[in-house]
Amino acid sequence: MTASVIFAPLVDWWLIAALGGVAVLLLAVALWRGLSGWWLRGLALAALLGALANPSLQEEERQNLSDIVILVVDESASQGLGDRRAQTEAAVASVQAEVAALPNTELRIHRVGDGEEDAGTLAMTALAEALAEEPRARVAGAILITDGQVHDPGLVPNLPAPLQVLLTGEDKDWDRRLVVKNAPAFAIIGEEFVLNLRVEDIGKVPASAGDEVDLTISIDAEEPATYRVALNTDLELPVNLPHGGQNVLQFSVAPVAGELTDRNNAAAVQINGVRDRLRVLLVSGEPHAGERVWRNLLKSDASVDLVHFTILRPPEKQDGVPVDELSLIAFPTQELFVEKINEFDLIIFDRYSMRGILPMSYIQNVVDYVRNGGTVLVAAGPEFGAVDSLYRSPLADILPVAPTAQVIEEGYRPKLTELGHRHPVTEGLEALAPEGGWGRWFRLIEVEQVAGQVLMTGPYDLPLLVLNRVDKGRVAVLASDQAWLWGRGYEGGGPQLELLRRLAHWMLKEPELEEETLTAEVKGEALTITRRSMQDEPPGPLTITGPDGSKVVIETPEVSPGKYEALYQAKTLGLYRLEQGDLTRVIAVGPAAPREFVETIASGEVLEPMAEATQGGVLRLERGAPDIRAVAEGRRAIGRGWIGITPREAYLTTDLRVTTLLPGWAWLLIAAGLAVLAWLVEGRKGGKA
Repeated sequence: MTASVIFAPLVDWWLIAALGGVAVLLLAVALWRGLSGWWLRGLALAALLGALANPSLQEEERQNLSDIVILVVDESASQGLGDRRAQTEAAVASVQAEVAALPNTELRIHRVGDGEEDAGTLAMTALAEALAEEPRARVAGAILITDGQVHDPGLVPNLPAPLQVLLTGEDKDWDRRLVVKNAPAFAIIGEEFVLNLRVEDIGKVPASAGDEVDLTISIDAEEPATYRVALNTDLELPVNLPHGGQNVLQFSVAPVAGELTDRNNAAAVQINGVRDRLRVLLVSGEPHAGERVWRNLLKSDASVDLVHFTILRPPEKQDGVPVDELSLIAFPTQELFVEKINEFDLIIFDRYSMRGILPMSYIQNVVDYVRNGGTVLVAAGPEFGAVDSLYRSPLADILPVAPTAQVIEEGYRPKLTELGHRHPVTEGLEALAPEGGWGRWFRLIEVEQVAGQVLMTGPYDLPLLVLNRVDKGRVAVLASDQAWLWGRGYEGGGPQLELLRRLAHWMLKEPELEEETLTAEVKGEALTITRRSMQDEPPGPLTITGPDGSKVVIETPEVSPGKYEALYQAKTLGLYRLEQGDLTRVIAVGPAAPREFVETIASGEVLEPMAEATQGGVLRLERGAPDIRAVAEGRRAIGRGWIGITPREAYLTTDLRVTTLLPGWAWLLIAAGLAVLAWLVEGRKGGKA
C-alpha cells in the first residue's frame, strides 16, 4: 500500500496564489509594526489557504507487474546459410534461460520469415507489431536475432527500452554473386544495346578464389556461350535480341567451394523485343474494290513503314509506250528488289500479275529472300489463274497452292477448317461473327493445295487461306480479293481487321502467333503454363525444373482445340525451366536471385545505429550467447559478453481510497483559534514583542 496527499481546491489555483500573496504582504506589515503575534497570524492565514486547497489523503493498493522482453527471431531464407539456423536456435534457448532467471520478467517470442513477393526480411515491421501488442510501460527491452539483412530499416518503432541485436554468421564468411546493374524492359530487335554486369566476391574472400571467372550466357535456354571475365569489375555486355516478344537472358557463374550459397550465382533478365519500324513493301496490281484494304490496315499502324506501289496499266493497254513513261515517278525496281529487298519485313503482292515490270531475276530474288527468312503474302484475284500469273514465275517454287485457272463467282461464307480452329491466326474468329454468321464473299480463285496448312475454305471446301513455311521464311496465300466486304459490313460483315492483323503478325513471326509454343505467365508465385500445338496427339508430360534442381512432372489438359494449360505453384523464387517435347522455356518467378540472397554476409551495419540510439548495441553470436543483466534507465545497456534490459517497475492499482484530511469547519475553527490567540498574545504584551 502507498499513501500520498492530493489536493482538490475549492477555487482556482490562481486565486489561492493571489490570496497567498496578500497573506505574505499582511505578515510583512505585521513584522514592520513589530506585532509579537505575527507568526500566529501567519498560521491562521495558512489554515485558511489550506482550507481552500482542500488536501486529501490518497491510499493505493498496488499489484506489481512483470517486465516484458520482446524477442524477434529472423527465420528468413538467408538465415539458412551456413550454421546460422543452429546459432539462432541456440541463442533463443539461451535468451529463454536468461530471462527466466531474472525476477519478475517475461519473454515474448515473435518469429518472422520471408516477406511476400520478395519483400525480404521485414524484421522492423515484426518488432513494431510485437510492440503494439504489449503495454509500453512494461517493455524492458527488445532482442533481435538476425544476420543483419533487414529490408525495412525505415520502419524503426519508437522503443521505450534498449534494442539489442544478436548477429548470426561468422567473420570468415564470403560469397560470390552476379549482379545485373541495368536491364531495360523493352529493346528494339536488331539493334544492339548494352547490359552492365558485375561478378564480385564479398566478405572475407580467400586468396584461392582467384581473379577471373567463367561467365555463361544464354538466351531462351538456347546453347549457352561462355566468356572469361575479371572479378569485381564492371562489365559491358553488348546484346542483340533474336526475336520479338519476351526474351529471357540468363547469366551464371559456376559455384566455388567455400562460398555461402550459389543462389546468387545466376541472374535472369526478361526483355520484350519490339520492332522499331516494320518495313512492308506492298505491290498492287490492277485496281479493284479492295485495293485499299491492305494499305489502310498497314497505314493505321504507326510502327509500320509502308512502301506502296500500284501498277495502273490495264492488260488491254498494250500500245508499246515504255513503262517508265506511264508513271508519275519511276518504279525503283532495282532498288527495291535487288539492293534493299532484305530490309523489308514483309512483301505483299495484291492482285499482281507479271506484265514485264519485274524481270524473272527479280522474282527469283524474292524467292531467295523468303528462303533466307523473309515473308511474302499473295492476295490473289482472277489474274492468279491467268497466263501472266505470279505462279508462272520462280515464285511457284515456294507457293503452297497451284491455280487451276478457274474462278468461282458465287456467294459463300468463309469457314474455318478443323486446323483453323486451332491455329493462332484464325483461332476464335468465329466468336467475332455478327448475329447470323459472317457475311458472304462472291469470288474464289480455285487453287489446289500442294504444301502448307489450309486454315479457311470457301465453296466446295476449296482452299481459301493457306499458310506455309519455306526454309527460314513464310508464305501465305489468300485466294480471294473480297475480304473488303467484311470491312464494309456487307450482310453483317466479319472480322476482316482482326484476320488480316493476325495474318500480318504471323508473317512477321510474332511469338504469340506461333503454332508450336510453350509459354508461362507469372502472377506472384503462381505459373499459368500454356502449350499451343497443331499436332493431333496431345503433347506429353511437362517437366518443371526448379531453382534448386528439383524436378516435377505434370500434365497439361486441353482447354480448347490445340491449346493446353496447367497451373503450378512455385515453391521458391528463382529460375524455372519448362520442358515439353522439343520445346524449352525459362521463366523467372521473382528475381533469379531473391532479395534474401542479394546480400548474404551477416552484418550489423544497418541495425547498429538503431540499437545505439536506445543504449543497446550489436553482439556476434559466434563468440557465444551473452548474459542478460538489468541496468538503470538511461545507462549503456551492452558490454563485453552481456546485454542489458531496463526494469520498468510497472504496477496495477487494484484499490484506491481518498480521505479528506479535515472538514471545512475544522479549518475555519483552527484559523479562528489562531487569530484569537494572536490577539491575546499581542494584547498581553502591549502589541510589541
